Amino acid sequence: MARTDPQQTDSLFDEPAEQAHRGQEPLAVRMRPRGLDEVVGQEHLLGQGTPIRQLVDRDVAMSLLLWGPPGTGKTTLAYVVSRATERRFIEISAVSDGVKQVRAAIDQAKRELGMTGRQTMLFVDEVHRFNKAQQDALLPAVENRWVSFIGATTENPFFSVISPLLSRSLLLTLEPLGDDDLREVVRRALADERGLGGRAELAAPAEDHLVRLAGGDARRALTYLEAAAYVVPDGRPIDVEVLEKAVDRAAVRYDREGDQHYDVVSAFIKSIRGSDADAALHYLARMIEAGEDPRFIARRLIVHASEDIGMADPTALQTASAAAHAVEFVGLPEARINLAQAVIHLALAPKSNAVITAIDEAMGDVRRGLVGPVPSHLRDAHYKGAAKLGHGKGYKYAHDHPGGVVEQQYAPDAVRGREYYRPTRHGAEARFSEVLERIRAVLGGRGPG
Repeated sequence: MARTDPQQTDSLFDEPAEQAHRGQEPLAVRMRPRGLDEVVGQEHLLGQGTPIRQLVDRDVAMSLLLWGPPGTGKTTLAYVVSRATERRFIEISAVSDGVKQVRAAIDQAKRELGMTGRQTMLFVDEVHRFNKAQQDALLPAVENRWVSFIGATTENPFFSVISPLLSRSLLLTLEPLGDDDLREVVRRALADERGLGGRAELAAPAEDHLVRLAGGDARRALTYLEAAAYVVPDGRPIDVEVLEKAVDRAAVRYDREGDQHYDVVSAFIKSIRGSDADAALHYLARMIEAGEDPRFIARRLIVHASEDIGMADPTALQTASAAAHAVEFVGLPEARINLAQAVIHLALAPKSNAVITAIDEAMGDVRRGLVGPVPSHLRDAHYKGAAKLGHGKGYKYAHDHPGGVVEQQYAPDAVRGREYYRPTRHGAEARFSEVLERIRAVLGGRGPG
């Protein structure tokens, strides 16, 4: 069902009902900013000279796509823009509404425009949930400027929004709110008469816990705060104990800037290295619950996949990289599943540190000055005069020889014969060990060429 701005009324009979309803609205709705200057975070979108400021200041018809995680202010921006430009606001949810509601909203906007000249802001929440036919229904209104369109999506619009609608809209990306932004949102709600109006006090440790639980989501922070304010005894501040009971989430003793951070991460990696999938999943859950940046976790998995597994299971790096992509593409909470899959894969994979050992030894030799000139037969022979210098002379083209390997010196004299990569017999690396042994024999003239 299409919804209009709750602060807009169509008759004198609507106004008392709307006022009564506003008293029952969730805290997150009551604290919705009334202007662009009240919006917390998203400075990259709201600073002077940015496209959205230009659109508002010039009051031109617009089509916007707002892409970002939940609770970052997509709906808030739509409300604020409609009020700043004094447009009638109609909200449609792609979760519950369909083409019928879209067409009805567009028809209503056209009548309003024809009768009063007032433009309408049509906001479609979760627009990625509309199928192609439903998104197509929006195109005439967008193309003919019957409405100013704003679509909100938590999914990549390049995959979830049809090209004609995407090409006709300005794409704005919203970022998760930082800890300081969330603190500002919470403190405003505590003090503002629209919110708790000073009727509740939040202890500092509880504020830290609330910020961690919110995970960059302002709506979640205000929802948890409101729940705690309902259950706290009169005259008592909201402490960690009250907050835990209100949201049924225990406070994880974890400081992202302190010892707990490094201890938990260390235990996490060592559990994977030790092949204890259960312990690794425990530490993964602990980090996620404490609000650790999932991108940090994904980066550690990518490093671990090469450092402690390497060629023993070359697919480990692919899995870790795919999990990192999922974190960026899907985000929490769903990406916890992808991270867990990567953790289990890496924990159960055969282990080898041969890759990191190889590159560290090679770099150690280079730092000690064991470099030497590149052998002349390997030097670039494509430029004029190279032949006179002997560059490329005697080079053996590997593809002309059986097995694609031929006796030939590749390393500089200073490190000739050095063997950096020493594969283990674990997992797939056992096969690579046998292959490498045969290759080295041929290169050194100790086997058939």
